[in-house]
Amino acid sequence: MRAELIIVENEADHAEAMALVDRLMGSDDPADGARLRAQARLIEDYERRLWPQAAPSVPELLTYLMDQHGLTRADLVPLLGGASRVSDVMRGKTGLSMTMVRRLRQRFGIPADLLITGDGRAAA
Repeated sequence: MRAELIIVENEADHAEAMALVDRLMGSDDPADGARLRAQARLIEDYERRLWPQAAPSVPELLTYLMDQHGLTRADLVPLLGGASRVSDVMRGKTGLSMTMVRRLRQRFGIPADLLITGDGRAAA
């Protein structure tokens, strides 16, 4: 299938590009695979500009990690230093110390920058 790529700059372009992706997905031509990937990247770029994703807050991230690892708040006590500290962090009342960041990074294998704000302080 011969297909031109669509630069996505507005909703009409987006709809047209999505229709092109649908057509390319149904093609057996190997060249269409490259077109599909390129068009998907153009759509993704537009969607990221239109709907930017904010980094999750520390409580949201910890809730997600607890869910994924089958943990409870009590399981965070060794990492955060006490039940009241866990409660404060999970409510967003208290930020993380660098020791907590290191422990969380090591325990969950996540980058520290998810837990540290842009100014170098641990995220609240």
